[in-house]
Amino acid sequence: MKSTEQPDPWAAPLGIGAFAARFGLAPHVPRHWESAGSLSPARDPAGRRRYGDGDAVRVAVVLRGKAAGLSPDALRALLGSGGAQARQAVPRGEAEALRDRIAAARAALALVECALDCGHDELAAYPHFRGAVTDPQVAAGHATGSLHAH
Repeated sequence: MKSTEQPDPWAAPLGIGAFAARFGLAPHVPRHWESAGSLSPARDPAGRRRYGDGDAVRVAVVLRGKAAGLSPDALRALLGSGGAQARQAVPRGEAEALRDRIAAARAALALVECALDCGHDELAAYPHFRGAVTDPQVAAGHATGSLHAH
């Protein structure tokens, strides 16, 4: 590796400190995930944890899933080793809930953008904005970005 290259977080086995640092985590976090069954690092002859690329993928799944609001059960199911059916059972419901949260976030973003684009002093008195808040059809239009006319 050249001195200017960054180390690859998916590379050869790392100790817990270096592994946790690659993801911006404190060392107790991978230990906790190990006790919860989300990680199972290899051990060296002295019994120290050695995290490999499979562990890095699992941590990335946990971090991304937690950021998206996935439940611990869904994360365990995604990372489980019980086969495709077991892995898919819990996440199906989570996927639908995530789609709902995404739709709600898009609608909220559209309202915020509408408010940012609006030059009126009192948004609550402005019929277009009120309609976007109270009428599901108008709110849906905001979610697609089609009702920003003021």
